[in-house]
Amino acid sequence: MDVSIIIPLFNESESLKELDDWISLSFKYKDLDYEVIYIDDGSNDSSWDIIKSISQNNSNRKGISFIKNYGKSQALSVGFSEAKGKYIATLDADLQDSPEEIPLMIAILAEKDLDLISGWKKKRHDSFITKRIPSYFFNLVARVFSGINLNDFNCGIKVYRKEVAKSISLYADMHRFIPILAKNQGFNRIGEHVVKHQARKYGKTKFGNERFIRGFLDIITLWFTEKFGRRPMHFFGTVGTIMFIVGILFTIYLGYNKLFIDTSSRLITSKPEFYIALITIVLGAQFFIAGFLAELIIKFNISKNKYSIKEKTF
Repeated sequence: MDVSIIIPLFNESESLKELDDWISLSFKYKDLDYEVIYIDDGSNDSSWDIIKSISQNNSNRKGISFIKNYGKSQALSVGFSEAKGKYIATLDADLQDSPEEIPLMIAILAEKDLDLISGWKKKRHDSFITKRIPSYFFNLVARVFSGINLNDFNCGIKVYRKEVAKSISLYADMHRFIPILAKNQGFNRIGEHVVKHQARKYGKTKFGNERFIRGFLDIITLWFTEKFGRRPMHFFGTVGTIMFIVGILFTIYLGYNKLFIDTSSRLITSKPEFYIALITIVLGAQFFIAGFLAELIIKFNISKNKYSIKEKTF
């Protein structure tokens, strides 16, 4: 098997048949053995019925249906685990990305010996205010934090070497940061290819603008876990030590001042330095405890994606 195409979807019944025909046409004259895996993320329209019909008529089409809506990350995760191709491509089901780009991106990836190539929707057919401006700043922040020179981290069309996709652990909304996750696994050869972007033909987007706020928080999480994920005590312990030392120094100052300088009847608790010492010592101890707990969690707990599959077509 040369390439597996993973298509996560939620309520895209209007576009599925057209998309499948488009994929067939795109690969008709290409010397590539391919499979298409549709991941129905708990749709409540007729998407699953259409996928079953497509799968019955084509041996290289597969379908997986979740029992409820888990999110795109979980859909991609199960798709990656089922994929058999040497290369694994992802594609959205809304007809905004062209499957014709996939054979070209595979050729570029092989020629340049890349681990991953991501699409770049350089000319977008989205709202300027609600999509393009937030997307620009989101990608700017992602570049700064990750050091990866990509213009469109969240583009739905990407091509990976099999070993790259299989090594990525997706959870929550981390599908937006697959290039960063790949880099964290040691796959640093990441390229970009300008792709055509079409205006949405059917329905409306399933993602609201709140995803950008969550995205910024996720970037910080990724940065922190990459820097301190294996040794959280290095972060919490350092901060805790600094705060604890500050508290002890203020305590020594207060004691010395009370015994040898200001021997009046004024209580130590009436001085602001007392509260600084108290707060920094308490917070320093709490940071130490947080660090120990984080180390224990990493040592004894293995997190796994959890999802319940309702039905398969293979």
